[in-house]
Amino acid sequence: MKFNLHKQANASLNSGIDLKEVVKLPAGEDMNDWIAVHVVDFFNRINLLYGTICEFCTEETCPTMSGGPKYEYHWCDGQNYKKPTALPAPKYITLLMEWVEAQINDENIFPVKVGVPFPKNYQQVTKKILTRLFRVFVHVYIHHFDKLISIGAEAHVNTCYKHFYYFVTEYNLVDKKELEPLVRLYVIHQQSCIVSLYVH
Repeated sequence: MKFNLHKQANASLNSGIDLKEVVKLPAGEDMNDWIAVHVVDFFNRINLLYGTICEFCTEETCPTMSGGPKYEYHWCDGQNYKKPTALPAPKYITLLMEWVEAQINDENIFPVKVGVPFPKNYQQVTKKILTRLFRVFVHVYIHHFDKLISIGAEAHVNTCYKHFYYFVTEYNLVDKKELEPLVRLYVIHQQSCIVSLYVH
């Protein structure tokens, strides 16, 4: 069933229709399943996105996990890092991706068997996952967008970001304060034209 939802979501996305419409829950489908499908999909897409520029994101070039001078993110997982800890961006993102993967592979959080209910704290968990994944977008856009342009990936990344933005705002899954770094971001394109990433 979830695979069918995944195919339905991808077919809608690839058809070129309005991204605001793509994120709406299909009639008769379960909201938790719809969110689960998107969490996994966004994890995979953002992981791939970061993989395209990770060679340029090093402890030397990115000694902190930041999104410009106003935003810095510290890692805390409650186990190995019990207090929020400043880390170089690549270390932070590696820990983040491992943490998300562990969450989505945990059948107590993301049940795969028909009839097994989602946990009561499911939306809290998915909010935390999506909030942290969003920080990868922030870092990549602010610090590595020139590299995305150089490999011709900016249009794909912009679409991925807008899809993510519309989804999390449709279901209130990321706080507005967390979204601030990219809400009105303008980046300079190779040919000196301005690409607006503001989501209308």
